[in-house]
Amino acid sequence: MFPLARNILRSVKIRSFQQIRARQSHKKHSPDFHDKYGDTILASGSIFCVVAWLFTATQVGIVWNLSPVGRVTPKEWNDK
Repeated sequence: MFPLARNILRSVKIRSFQQIRARQSHKKHSPDFHDKYGDTILASGSIFCVVAWLFTATQVGIVWNLSPVGRVTPKEWNDK
């Protein structure tokens, strides 16, 4: 069984990843959409997220439940 499997693998001529990558690197690389606009889209998306969070944090009016230290006074103890 082992020699049969070995002969089948040899006949298929499996190329390793390095061989395929080396072959592709000899081709002339033309810039695609990600090469042209990838950094711009990443930067604009990051800026949009930061602005959206800043707007939400400052303008929407959400009570952020900050620490009550100094604002809460204890009630008088009632001994009945």
